[in-house]
Amino acid sequence: MSTTVVVAMSGGVDSSTVAALLVERGYRVIGIMMRLWSEPPSLEDAPYAPTNRCCSPAAVADARAVCAQLGIPFYLLNFENDFKTHVVDYFIAGYARGITPNPCLQCNRALKFGVLLDKARAFGADYLATGHYARVRERAGKFELLRGRDRNKDQSYALCLLTQEQLARVMFPLGEFTKDETRALARKFALRVSEKDESQDLCFVTSGDYRDFLRRHAPNAFIPGDIVDTRGKVLGRHQGLANYTIGQRKGLGLAIGEPLFVLALDVENNRLIVGRAEELGRTELVADAVNWIAGTPPSEDTRVTAKIRYRANEVPARVIPLSATRARVVFDAPLRDITPGQAIVFYDDEVCLGGGTIQ
Repeated sequence: MSTTVVVAMSGGVDSSTVAALLVERGYRVIGIMMRLWSEPPSLEDAPYAPTNRCCSPAAVADARAVCAQLGIPFYLLNFENDFKTHVVDYFIAGYARGITPNPCLQCNRALKFGVLLDKARAFGADYLATGHYARVRERAGKFELLRGRDRNKDQSYALCLLTQEQLARVMFPLGEFTKDETRALARKFALRVSEKDESQDLCFVTSGDYRDFLRRHAPNAFIPGDIVDTRGKVLGRHQGLANYTIGQRKGLGLAIGEPLFVLALDVENNRLIVGRAEELGRTELVADAVNWIAGTPPSEDTRVTAKIRYRANEVPARVIPLSATRARVVFDAPLRDITPGQAIVFYDDEVCLGGGTIQ
């Protein structure tokens, strides 16, 4: 009996090419698309209700057509409640607490490789495959998450919360390809989505501006307050802490003769703390909710390279485990844009060791 693989379909070129590749390789393939939560329409919107960008009617039509072309079954399953609870509410609560959350990592952990992986198993699948640019390697009875061969598209950062159990059941067929090679494959398979553009925005923010979304769902994060320096001197007024992030310079509305940057968001006192560039850098941080992909933390201090944002440069650092899920990270040189709520991800050359949330 052939191996059965569920492909997480999005209607885009990557997941469509994954499905075509697996069919070509002789797998029994099932396409599943997740219907995700979107905001209820306002009276002004009706009857043109906004839809989640990841499962718009056009995306559903593309995914369905690709599956029909490949001769594989296609299912559109409702994950709205799970997505709202695990991703959207997490995003809203983070900004309400004055941090900058990363909903895409949370979606991968809880939805794609949580609820959807469970659903794939219920369909009798041996594996779940996605269009991520990353690789999985089994070595000495353990599974390792490796960077994608295309460093410009590598998505291991967004997969740092995966566990051994999840990695044992997933496939990333595009990990060995560049994006250009993927598009070439899509053309070879004559897929209708071969030239389709990618969406980089938050899928549930239909207006294109996450601040508009937050104003509707977390209005308390937009209460004006004082802008102060590190000594507590009031310099001006901010328009709600959700409008600002660590390292921000523009949009502060201050004219004091020197550039100032956001240093911290003081949620308890609703104050925006600013300072000069030399006050911005930090040489260390504490990460919580740390996931070690190997299953256990290092037994001692470990040299790594680390990324504090998806598009950030990797920097050398030392990780000091404080508990199974908590670590202190000391950088070789100060970093300016350390942002609470974002993920810090650890690497040993091409191996992603795991990551956690910056405190």
